[in-house]
Amino acid sequence: MTTTRTTRRRATGRTTGAALGALGATLALAACSLSSPSPSVTTETTDTPGSTATDGTGTAAPASSITLVTHDSFNVSQDVLDAFTAETGISVTMVAPGDGGALVNQLVLTKDSPLGDVVFGVDNTFATRAIDEGVFEPYTSAALPASAEQYLLGDALTPIDFSDVCLNVDLDWYEENGQTPPATFDDLVLPEYAGQTVVTNPATSSPGLALLAATVGAFGEATSDGTGGWIEYWEKLRDNDVLVVDGWSDAYYVDFSGGGGDGTRPVVLSYASSPPFTVGDDGTARTAALLDTCFRQVEYAGVIAGAANPEGARAFIDFMLSPEFQADVPGQMYVYPVDSSVELPADWARFAPLAPSPWTVPAEDIAAHRSDWIDLWASKLLG
Repeated sequence: MTTTRTTRRRATGRTTGAALGALGATLALAACSLSSPSPSVTTETTDTPGSTATDGTGTAAPASSITLVTHDSFNVSQDVLDAFTAETGISVTMVAPGDGGALVNQLVLTKDSPLGDVVFGVDNTFATRAIDEGVFEPYTSAALPASAEQYLLGDALTPIDFSDVCLNVDLDWYEENGQTPPATFDDLVLPEYAGQTVVTNPATSSPGLALLAATVGAFGEATSDGTGGWIEYWEKLRDNDVLVVDGWSDAYYVDFSGGGGDGTRPVVLSYASSPPFTVGDDGTARTAALLDTCFRQVEYAGVIAGAANPEGARAFIDFMLSPEFQADVPGQMYVYPVDSSVELPADWARFAPLAPSPWTVPAEDIAAHRSDWIDLWASKLLG
């Protein structure tokens, strides 16, 4: 059977750690369905120093501003954001309609009346939809590091960060229950792991779509009649009582036994970079990522077509590639910066290694089949 539940997001957060409450107050990966009514849009105006800039003659003039449209897990240290305003005279207002899926949905629905100037958080599973809809204007930043070139998708989006979406396990739960944790996709459908896994809906969550893509890579395409391949695997998960929820924060903080709440399921869809934030006083992580289940997720920024301040949008993209912003990414959003020269937190080498061979699906295949995959998944998993 498949258990499904839709609940209101309780907290924001991308990963967890020793200070779960603090982390849960800063990030989220939850979303509205691409086919459901649009979520309410929330706006946050940053507290930035200095409301004036100079006009080139030394005369004070009102500072310009940009609106950043992003997902609700975007986070940056205030001093880093303040530095952007101090250097450019541009203040930043943030609008966050939800997870990556909801973000792209809103960009498409509002393309004739844009929500803002610049977007961050469109990922490689949803990017082609927004590109094909003409949401962005071309821009390639001169600040793009060589290590990021491998992630380019044409000239409309700039890669900013990446991480591996993977299933995570609660090591403490398995120790307390005298059971060996699963390690692979195939393990999760064994009877001894029944009722232990919580994942997110690929129609409502970009990590959920990344997991679906990983299973396409691992098990191959379904046949024309909707059987075999990846969908056969998901049917086995369904029969093993997988729980499906709409958003990452619900899965991690509500249902996952290692999420700091009252969750009962010791397997959750999260990130390879999540375990470092569960390190306890003894110096060991309480969770681990299953590196054989990973799909590499890349997040992009872009200038929104029809932006009121496209120059400011381009400046902000350049800023997101700066050493200061890139160095802030691991600690604030718990993902890898695209600039490989940035020094990572010391415990990432031990507790957040990237998958040596993540499952891959060509971007053109995702673009061609994404809607069909989601529809087939929903028909089999949700009924």
